[in-house]
Amino acid sequence: MTAKAPTLAVLVKGWPRLSETFIAQELVALQEAGHSFDIWSLRHPTDTKRHPLHDRFTGQVHYLPEYLYEEPQRLASARTVAARLPGYAQAYQVWRRDLRRDPSRNRIRRFGQACVLAAELPPQTRALYAHFMHTPSSVARYAAIMRGLPWSFSAHAKDIWTSPDWEKQEKLQASTHGAAFGATCTAIGAEHLRGLADDPARVDLIYHGLDLSRFPAPPERPLRAVGAPFRMLSVGRLVEKKGFDRLIAAFALLPQTLDWHWTHIGGGSLKNALSAQADAAGLADRITWRGACDQPEVIAEMRQADLFVLPSRIAADGDRDGLPNVLMEAASQRLPILSTPVSAIPEFIESGTHGLLSGDDPRALADAICELARSPVRTDQMATAAYDRLIADFRMDPGIRRLSERLNAICADNL
Repeated sequence: MTAKAPTLAVLVKGWPRLSETFIAQELVALQEAGHSFDIWSLRHPTDTKRHPLHDRFTGQVHYLPEYLYEEPQRLASARTVAARLPGYAQAYQVWRRDLRRDPSRNRIRRFGQACVLAAELPPQTRALYAHFMHTPSSVARYAAIMRGLPWSFSAHAKDIWTSPDWEKQEKLQASTHGAAFGATCTAIGAEHLRGLADDPARVDLIYHGLDLSRFPAPPERPLRAVGAPFRMLSVGRLVEKKGFDRLIAAFALLPQTLDWHWTHIGGGSLKNALSAQADAAGLADRITWRGACDQPEVIAEMRQADLFVLPSRIAADGDRDGLPNVLMEAASQRLPILSTPVSAIPEFIESGTHGLLSGDDPRALADAICELARSPVRTDQMATAAYDRLIADFRMDPGIRRLSERLNAICADNL
């Protein structure tokens, strides 16, 4: 239980999630900065492990109905309560307008979850804050209208680039019950959202940064000898935007003279397809699939690896990474980095200075791997430069201070 009654409600897609460490880091930091809030999750957890960071959150976690038909009595009771709220009719009109443009089951579920949220929020709630601009923000927006409360959001990657402009624009306009403010973790995302807002000041660029207190000092890394085994590591979900299919194709192009091994950490829907691709290419004995791992396991692998590889690309539906926190985690261990110039990755990694940013096609990735394997001195220098940049410009604390100010302001305005 929190020490104070929660005045803020935080919405997330799911809690806890191994792949969303950046959210857990932020929420624990806000809690330690004095914010009192509970988490309202749209989905139940599916991961069998959790990070130690999740255990530092001391508030309550409430689970909204993941599927409305599973909790009919809870939904019926909530609709009865919500219908009596002063903003229910307005929220219903906003939702119906959205439903005409997005006639989906997901849109219907959002309104049902919003009714439950609005009905069950404690009376001392002063504001809502949602992680991700798509589904969680819709639930927050509808519930906030019902309760007459301000709401805000943090946008990341997929939610920015795959949501329709009409929806993003209305969530950024005061006249359409938009957010009091929106935060986003990349400059490219902030520029896009500011172009849709009625007031660009409504959108803040707030990098997640890294809480370095959670990470050990980087290990002593003796200079790797040219020709020694080359251990590569990737951490990321096995989904299209991470580009692991092209990385496996790149491995097939590496010269026989390079003694390499790749370890992958993370789950995802493409596991079977990627394993089959590796088997067909005759690479199975050079690859270790670790599956989902907790933070200590990830750090241990980073401290043993010679290169971190994240071959991000833009998926067919427009989904893409923002600025993956895992790149900063790799930098914290002075692990050299190979990635791609997609989305906000160049905001942290300047190619040739802090690591290499390659094209995402297999030939380019293979050439970059060979270049790094054959240049241990240069690779070590870039790893040191990335670590120094992390320490100087990408700590967590400045972003938490700004976000805390924003949240305090909207809660105070609603006293």
